[in-house]
This record gives sequence, structure tokens and C-alpha cells, in this order.
Amino acid sequence: MSTKIPSVVQKMTGIKALANKRMSKKVKFMGEDITVYKLTVDLIQEIQAMSNDIKEDDDNFDILKKIISEAVEGGNELDDADFGNFPLDELSKLSEEILKFSGISGQKGKSS
Repeated sequence: MSTKIPSVVQKMTGIKALANKRMSKKVKFMGEDITVYKLTVDLIQEIQAMSNDIKEDDDNFDILKKIISEAVEGGNELDDADFGNFPLDELSKLSEEILKFSGISGQKGKSS
């Protein structure tokens, strides 16, 4: 005699159901449309911690790479050589657009 255990699948509702949802939008980068995602609270806190530890200009570039790697579709596939092949002003504009889309200013220490 075997006992069947009923399978109970609960669908999450309300705000909990949205916890892992990623919001996105298309932006122009070097004349092409790319998809960017809003940064999560955890990523924003990680980036803020990195910015508090800035000692050299290289660290600023590391923050820029972190933002783009985490928030751009396919960004996690870029390596240092790839980043080195982009115009810096284009990367900066993209990073600022991501930060603005995520609800934070790209300017350290300034409130809007």
C-alpha cells in the first residue's frame, strides 16, 4: 500500500512575487540600442562601498566596469581588453544612464 503525497504548488503573489524581477529599458550606446537593467539594492550597496574605498583613478574605472558588467545585457561577458576598446566617454555616459535608471545619481556626494 503506497500513500500518495499531494503536490502543493503555491504561486507567490504580491510584492514577494516581484523580488527577483528585473526591470529593463533600451538605451543608445555608440549609436546602437542595448538593453540595460536596473541595479538591485545589493549591487548599489556594493558599488557604494567600492566608491568609498577609492584611492586611485584606476578604482573609478573598476566601478564603471562593475556597473556596466552587472547592468547591461551581455556585460558580464566583457573582459578588461573589451573595456579598453570602448571610448571612455561612451562608457561614462552608459554608466550614468544606468545609475539614473536605477534611481541614484552618478555624482558621489551630491544630492539632487
